[in-house]
Amino acid sequence: MPRILLLLPTSTYRAPDFVRAAARLGVDVVVGSEEAQALAAGMGDRAVVVPLDDPAVAADAIVALDQRAAVDAVVAVDDRGVLAAATAGERLGFPHNPPAAVAATRDKGSMRTALAEAEVPQPKFVVDATPDFAYPWVMKPLDRSGSQGVIRVDDADAARAAAARIGAIAPGPVVVEEYVPGAEVAVEGLLRAGELELLAVFDKPDPLVGPYFEETIYVTPSRLDPKMLARVQDVAARACAAIGLVEGPVHAELRVDGDRVWVIEVAARSIGGLCARALRFGAGIALEEVILRHALGMPLDGLARERAASGVMMLPIPHAGVLRAVDGQDAARAIPGITGLEITVPRGRRVVPVPEGDRYLGFLFARGEAPADVEAALRAAHDALEIVIDREP
Repeated sequence: MPRILLLLPTSTYRAPDFVRAAARLGVDVVVGSEEAQALAAGMGDRAVVVPLDDPAVAADAIVALDQRAAVDAVVAVDDRGVLAAATAGERLGFPHNPPAAVAATRDKGSMRTALAEAEVPQPKFVVDATPDFAYPWVMKPLDRSGSQGVIRVDDADAARAAAARIGAIAPGPVVVEEYVPGAEVAVEGLLRAGELELLAVFDKPDPLVGPYFEETIYVTPSRLDPKMLARVQDVAARACAAIGLVEGPVHAELRVDGDRVWVIEVAARSIGGLCARALRFGAGIALEEVILRHALGMPLDGLARERAASGVMMLPIPHAGVLRAVDGQDAARAIPGITGLEITVPRGRRVVPVPEGDRYLGFLFARGEAPADVEAALRAAHDALEIVIDREP
């Protein structure tokens, strides 16, 4: 039986979905996390403490595990584990991304520099410097994801205020980018020996114009015309090559305006949160299973995305405070086309919207004949919810 090590930060949403995918494949799972609770539960070599924020030490722990009880692949389920997985993959001889390339995806300045050297279209940028390009700018920390700390500014006063706010969220250098207009899309892909296979392109129908960039609705298939979709895939593939990524899942964000395409972000992982539940391949295969199949060298033929349209809505946090209730859930689930609703924040928990916040209240899922049907179902279901948050003083 193949044996796979899943790097699961304690903060991830995705552990159950990956574990289910492994069970469906008949794969033995070893859990690697920065916490020791699993070891205390008597799992032995089916659990290992892996310091995900120290890739070299993490790789030492993974190699030691492999020497005791061999593993066949190492898979990181989200950003915190990708560099540890790449470093361990290099040492164990598994198909892997070069650690330097993965590190570049975790540092926006390094990523932008790599894209610039390869002349991949992207916004103009500077790191910890005053730009020579005109407002509006988008300011962001080097190493955060999920729109945390990302702020649009339109003048010098707003830029000073944003710099202070970002410094409170993530001390360190600030990336300043030219704001580029247009609609945003998300590319889900799989790299195999340096070739990018497109799994899905999501439209983001809610405009992301700032001052903050909280994402909400993703719908696939994209409503872009085939010529523009081909252009999006080409730019995404060029971005992966420029950074040096060659193996495994890729999640990229791009902006499209007329016939122009810009790279906004590239991550050496699959789509975050529970959003992967919006995707099905072949005969109902989940994205997590596709990722595990690739890591283990299993066949991937015939795993095209299902023909139906699908989508997800990341439920936004309207304001900071303590979550008391999310009412109307039964009504939301009853909307035609809605296939699921998950509230991922417990009642009584403090919640914070972006740019300071780093999570959503939960996720709505829908399927339909056409992307417009899916979008309409998600909006109707969201309207049915009443989110009760006690405001902070």
